[in-house]
Amino acid sequence: MASSPAGRPRRKADWRKRFEITILSGPAIIMFVAFVIFPVVMAAYYGFFRWKGYGAPTDFVGFGNYLIIFADSAFHQALLHNGIIVVLSLILQGPVAVVLALLLNQKIRGRTIIRVLIFVPYVISEVIVGTGWSLMLQTSGAVNDLLQSIGLGALRADWLSDPNIAIWSLMVIISWKYIGFAVILFLAGMQSIPDELFEAAAIDGASYWQIQRRITLPLLGPTVRIWAFLSIIGSLQLFDLVYIIWGQYVAATAGTSTMATYMVANGRTSGNYGFGNAVAVVMFVISLVIALIYQRFVLRRDMAGAITERKK
Repeated sequence: MASSPAGRPRRKADWRKRFEITILSGPAIIMFVAFVIFPVVMAAYYGFFRWKGYGAPTDFVGFGNYLIIFADSAFHQALLHNGIIVVLSLILQGPVAVVLALLLNQKIRGRTIIRVLIFVPYVISEVIVGTGWSLMLQTSGAVNDLLQSIGLGALRADWLSDPNIAIWSLMVIISWKYIGFAVILFLAGMQSIPDELFEAAAIDGASYWQIQRRITLPLLGPTVRIWAFLSIIGSLQLFDLVYIIWGQYVAATAGTSTMATYMVANGRTSGNYGFGNAVAVVMFVISLVIALIYQRFVLRRDMAGAITERKK
């Protein structure tokens, strides 16, 4: 049966739309494959070899590198540290960022300057942040000198080398640097809430805190969940601050090592790039699994609400 004349323009329009989508998304797909998929595949390939980083890999060890990783207590400690950083980042940064965002969302004098000051640490280079904090937290650094000068010399401590304190020092630095991003993100989420909801609640006699608890926080939920996802993935891949402040060897003894510092110490520095690639693959798989689980059980409702099906 021949197609109807009305069907031909529709089919032509569909092909034109597909062609436009292909042309517009083609460069992005090529870049994604070249700089994301291809490196992951090559890392998985080199992970099966004992490779020094140059020449063709010939010393095939199969899953030997992966067996060493999962049997190494140093990797277990690094993975545990990453887990602690994930949990503490959510606990410490989330509530403080919400409170700051609620305060800065009010019409107060100088709130623009305060917003800038809170966001400034986030845009400062990790090298500058790590170097500055490492100098201040040394045994003879500014923090201990300040405590001594105000009569709290008993609180002086080895903030970077003591395994019982170092992880908390790291969390203070991380919170100081990244809480500004959470505040700005939450402020953007609050700005998207219609003012009519607040006005209607105020007319009904709701107090300020009742409005925040019943309206602002529930509607801010999607933004908080997105921030939590970004915080989790960032904490799993944390490297620069730890490497700059503690270095690849001190981090292990101070209790601040991460999977990334373990990868560098046992891969590049040890001259075994095949092992380092295997660690990178393990990090990728762990991050991917957690991301998929989070998307499945946490972000599913938000994503389902943002997707509209075309009516036929």
